[in-house]
Amino acid sequence: MHQLAPEDVHFPLIDTAPCRLAFDPTRDFAAWRTEVDERLHAMIGVLPDRCDLEIAIVAERDFAEYHEIEFTFLAESNARVPAHLLLPPVGNTPYPVVIALQGHTSGMHISLGRALYPGDAASIAEDRDYALQAVRMGFAALVLEQRAFGVRKDQRPEEFRHGVERPCHHAMLTALLLGRTLLGERVWDVMRAVDAMQNFPAVDVTRIVTVGDSTGGTIAYFAACLDPRISATIPAAYVCSARYSLGRHDHCEDHYLPGMLNFFDIGDLAGLIAPRPLIVVAGKNDIAFPLAGVEHAYATIEQIYAAAEAPHHCRLIVGDGGHRFYADPAWSAFRELCHWT
Repeated sequence: MHQLAPEDVHFPLIDTAPCRLAFDPTRDFAAWRTEVDERLHAMIGVLPDRCDLEIAIVAERDFAEYHEIEFTFLAESNARVPAHLLLPPVGNTPYPVVIALQGHTSGMHISLGRALYPGDAASIAEDRDYALQAVRMGFAALVLEQRAFGVRKDQRPEEFRHGVERPCHHAMLTALLLGRTLLGERVWDVMRAVDAMQNFPAVDVTRIVTVGDSTGGTIAYFAACLDPRISATIPAAYVCSARYSLGRHDHCEDHYLPGMLNFFDIGDLAGLIAPRPLIVVAGKNDIAFPLAGVEHAYATIEQIYAAAEAPHHCRLIVGDGGHRFYADPAWSAFRELCHWT
């Protein structure tokens, strides 16, 4: 029988991909880390030039649990980012800040615990109201709309979309035409959000944590890899060997980097985060990111943190359900590692 399907070609190649920069405890750690950093920067694509942030306050509101500052900032020319900064009513300023990153939901309002569309309440019920979780711990929370989601979704007329409803599809492909990736552009927005936080005196820019699940977990993880100003990260429903997940299951285009498995797998990238705290959150029944692949990646992460002389700065949290965040055990582990409250 002739083997005709793409997976007949790709799956064996994925299984035997060289991962030339996979973590090796016999290598010099600092030199290896530099090589991984250089390769990731090349792979993630061209990043925009910095421009003036042009921060514009839209509104300020007081709620029982927090003071909200709605504002926008300019990540690059023609890329104005809507954001909400929540400040708790009690505690000592400046506050640590949680940068909340949604995945494929209807938008950033999920992080604020605001159900606006059908399905939102169910999404919030799976612990995706990150901003509310943060202020209840006495932290500030920054919520921003990621590219291609919510109010930043594709605005082209229907006739130009050829029936494709995946929100990242065209944004990712056109980014590739420019030598960019959508993943890199989203990380860039987070980096510019960190810049913006320096304009808010109530926020402690030396204590920043990124958190999110699914695509939000992807960006939380990669932002920590690429921006050392991020003090800790809690990626959920993402960190998993690509041989078990991205290479086997259908995922959105926004997760993929060209040539990644020629150099490293997802777990190897933790070398760019260590020794900063890293809490990997997974669901034991997550089909998209199977637990076996999560455990494979985390075994590498443990080796990396041992080599970085920070073996107690990483954790794996496994929830009883599927593809979601697990707030209570995740934040409990965070408090053990960071001692911010």
